[in-house]
Amino acid sequence: MSEKCIFCKIADKEISSSIVYEDPEIVAFNDINPQAPVHIIIIPRKHIPRVMDLEENDAALIGKLFIVAKKLAKEKEIEDGYRLVINCNPGAGQSVFHIHLHLLGGRKFTWPPG
Repeated sequence: MSEKCIFCKIADKEISSSIVYEDPEIVAFNDINPQAPVHIIIIPRKHIPRVMDLEENDAALIGKLFIVAKKLAKEKEIEDGYRLVINCNPGAGQSVFHIHLHLLGGRKFTWPPG
């Protein structure tokens, strides 16, 4: 395998981060460039570069990202309104090629998004 991506290094604690949740499959940490008062990145420990790289056997793992997002939204008291975002490829804003879910909340969001 080539060099680890930054999110793999965060999950392995090779790079310091503000981790807010972790279990054997998932790690969540505060975004270093927050776009809302609450901006948490939720990743699987398994390195999956993009949505297009998902396989059938990843379904439960990817579903767990959303379960963790729900739990964190409750903990951060943003259940009245939050946004979940997965960017796929550079044209959509993906800059780290390790699938991840953005949990954003704590402010009003407009539609359509940027």
